[in-house]
Amino acid sequence: MIQPIITTPRLILRHWKDEDTEPFIKMNMDEEVMRFFPAMQSADETIALIARVQKHFEDYGYGPYAVERIDTGQFIGFTGFFHPRFESYFTPCIEIGWRLSKDAWNLGFATEAAKACLGYGFEKLGLKEIYSFTSTTNQPSINVMVKAGLKRVGEFEHPLVPEGHELKTHVLFKLVNEG
Repeated sequence: MIQPIITTPRLILRHWKDEDTEPFIKMNMDEEVMRFFPAMQSADETIALIARVQKHFEDYGYGPYAVERIDTGQFIGFTGFFHPRFESYFTPCIEIGWRLSKDAWNLGFATEAAKACLGYGFEKLGLKEIYSFTSTTNQPSINVMVKAGLKRVGEFEHPLVPEGHELKTHVLFKLVNEG
């Protein structure tokens, strides 16, 4: 059995299991789930992403944790930490991000997982500051950032999003460990 890394009243954040692959592929091929990304991800791209996630855990000891509902045992996506793979005025940095399946939306799971992750990052991992960013049009994720306590610190043009794309401009949020 995979041991939980972080638990909340309704969620387990844990390492990834092989059984997470198929539902994650479905999520990444869902137009609604991926509407704030430049493109959906194919099965092969999703499998490559999972491999990068595993490598991130090997390299840093943390990463994007698989999120599982306690009541159903269902894998519903991920929440956790990344080192962005692009250069900008605020990188290198540690980013918190999330992606949940549609059936997990509007239930407070993203905020619950993000708050728990932020606490874990500061208290257990000793992180000094954590960033988060999304396109200026992604109001659901912006709402999670605000509810999780992150503060808006600016905007930037995401270097991996094509010029002229509607998702090019991103908002940048940050939370500093005051402890």
